[in-house]
Amino acid sequence: MAKILCVDDEPNIVTLKAAILEAAGHQVTSVTSAQEAIEELQLNSYDAVVTDWRLGDSSGRAIIQAAKMYSAMPVVVVSGYVAEAFQAPEPLADLYLEKPVNSEELVTIVNELLETSGHPQ
Repeated sequence: MAKILCVDDEPNIVTLKAAILEAAGHQVTSVTSAQEAIEELQLNSYDAVVTDWRLGDSSGRAIIQAAKMYSAMPVVVVSGYVAEAFQAPEPLADLYLEKPVNSEELVTIVNELLETSGHPQ
């Protein structure tokens, strides 16, 4: 079981992603803003991050930056703005998925990234 931070500014979407990841056996913390996500990353250790790109007046870039600063954890961006996210300057996420994402695909990708990064699943 991995500890995953799940970030999306739409409460119903973050709840759905968290439920998908929890059903796969992971422990998930859900937040709805970049600021909350950064605070979580400062206070707690996570094995992976799944985040949206556009988060109100902020972007997923700040979350990727914070995640990569604290550990080599995998970061997956799930967004309707993948092209914009992929064009952003360093640091880059480990993978970008276009919304809406298939729940099985999300779990498979997160599990594979956890395995290749040496984090527990």
